[in-house]
Amino acid sequence: MQNNYRSKAFKAWLDKLQQESWQLELIISGFSIYGLSQAFEPLELYFNISQNESNSYLTTILMIALISCSILLFTLLLHVILRGLWIGALGLRYVSGDIDYKKLNYRPKFDRYLRKKVGSFDKYIAKLEDYCSILFAVSFLLIFYILSVFIVIGSIVAIAYLFLRNHENQHFLLFVIGMVLLFFILIGMLLTFLDFVTQGYLKKNKWLAKIYFPFYWVFSYLTLSFLYRPLVHNFLDNRFGKRLSFTLIPIYFVIILLASYSYNRSNYFSVMDDSNSFIANANNYDESITEKGLFISDASIPSKIINTNYLPVFIEYQNDIEDVIFEYNKSLKPEQDKRGLKSDIFTSTNQMIAKNSRDRLKADYMLTLSNIYSFKIDSLDYDNPDFIYAKHNNNQQGFETVLSLKNITEGKHVLTINRLVKKDSAFIKTTLLNIPFWYFNSN
Repeated sequence: MQNNYRSKAFKAWLDKLQQESWQLELIISGFSIYGLSQAFEPLELYFNISQNESNSYLTTILMIALISCSILLFTLLLHVILRGLWIGALGLRYVSGDIDYKKLNYRPKFDRYLRKKVGSFDKYIAKLEDYCSILFAVSFLLIFYILSVFIVIGSIVAIAYLFLRNHENQHFLLFVIGMVLLFFILIGMLLTFLDFVTQGYLKKNKWLAKIYFPFYWVFSYLTLSFLYRPLVHNFLDNRFGKRLSFTLIPIYFVIILLASYSYNRSNYFSVMDDSNSFIANANNYDESITEKGLFISDASIPSKIINTNYLPVFIEYQNDIEDVIFEYNKSLKPEQDKRGLKSDIFTSTNQMIAKNSRDRLKADYMLTLSNIYSFKIDSLDYDNPDFIYAKHNNNQQGFETVLSLKNITEGKHVLTINRLVKKDSAFIKTTLLNIPFWYFNSN
């Protein structure tokens, strides 16, 4: 059948679907809630992994997915509750009919108030129907809004990276183009936000409309609004829908605010505190990291209680480690930094030669790492530790070494991890972390 939206048959078909859409809404909501509840935990796990690996690209994508899942889950659950209330109201209407205020026999003051505020039962059912129908549509509209915000922020980052990064060493024309694009995006963001908040005022004003149109045209593609613009304008020409869609946004902010609260049991201690001589953070002990989504923070040892005459130490790999190594040993710094998002599909001969060269420099890399890091257990120094590169708990990458405990007495001790950091033109030793432990030799 050809969907001619101007024909009477098509309009009649749409009217019929509108009357029966609640069944489809409940089916889709049920499947969506189940699917979202199953997807939320894996998304959160991969989000934590990408954060731990400093993968900003994947972190951003997973953040959008998590926010979208949260919005959909909350809105669809609310939709199912209201639709269930609507079905219950329909069943009650079949049994009891409309509200009979005379039978209630309230005093005139309450009778007048209830008749004005509550009205007929049919009005209540109609209002529930409106809420349910609009909620189902507005949930997807809010996701598009969030996606638009991330795309605009991403475009600003892309302009800064392509045109404004290292502007002292690039052509002046590229810098000018970058600044023009950046100002255009920033002004467009401001105008689009004002137009959104004022519900289309810039499009109504005779002079502002002419100024705003170029920004509106560009941002319609940049924010993907051409995909959901009919929904937006359909909400804006409906007073009830407009009020509900704008009410939901502050509700989400209130939910985020409430979720930020946590209960503090002490004025001095928290489970989030870093390890030191009197605090043991679970993220610095391998025995505590048993669940997926938990990761070593900076460094770790096997347990709070050590029964062997040696102490394995793991240093989590972070980008700033390699930055310090390049500053300390400039011969290790490659001409082109390979860190970040790269593709292995196209591999040239020069890249293969560069890889072989890097393999030969790995020994110098590990030697430099040994010069940068040092350890101390109480007053006993461990300089130039011998590292190996390895994967640890939850596939975390980093560097491992083993310290001898033969000269350590039994009891409580504190492992201090030091690292050289460049300050001005000199390298100074700074304390990265303190990890307390007890040593009792079982031999």
